[in-house]
Amino acid sequence: MRWYVLRVQSNKEMRVQRALKQRVEMENLHDIVGRIEVPVEQVKRVRGNKQSVHKRKLYPGYVFMEMESSEDGRAPEKAWFMIKETSGVGDFIGTEGIPTPMRDTDVAKMLLEAERPEEAPTIKVEFDKGDQIKIREGAFENFEGVVDSIDAERGIVKVIVSIFGRSTPLDIEYWQIEKI
Repeated sequence: MRWYVLRVQSNKEMRVQRALKQRVEMENLHDIVGRIEVPVEQVKRVRGNKQSVHKRKLYPGYVFMEMESSEDGRAPEKAWFMIKETSGVGDFIGTEGIPTPMRDTDVAKMLLEAERPEEAPTIKVEFDKGDQIKIREGAFENFEGVVDSIDAERGIVKVIVSIFGRSTPLDIEYWQIEKI
């Protein structure tokens, strides 16, 4: 079996994955269709003193399928109709109706991400040291400064701002600032 990429409606990846798995079970297509994956990562958000954990899709709009192909490279007819009749499914990535199999390196990377154990969620901080920022919220709203350091564990960014002509370091939560 080879891996293929299936385009699906955005924000319906998990629903399509569940539906495809159910249809494979019902129609007994285990010999043609293997695993169906939607790689996600856990992301922690900190707002105020509240933390929440969300699952974020690594490849929005795509579902990965392991499937046998027919001799001419097309999807087997039984699997093709099962897939096309599933709500939210677009088409395989490929040309002229022939799905293009994924490269082995891409498959290894995707499987590593999909099969990653439920690890401690990470905070996504879009800033780097030296970035120019503007404070959006809090006591120093509308001040501009430079990122000095980032504590990704706590979601705190140390920012250097000029207050009355003096450089002053401030510890600000990452969601309270934006890049200029």
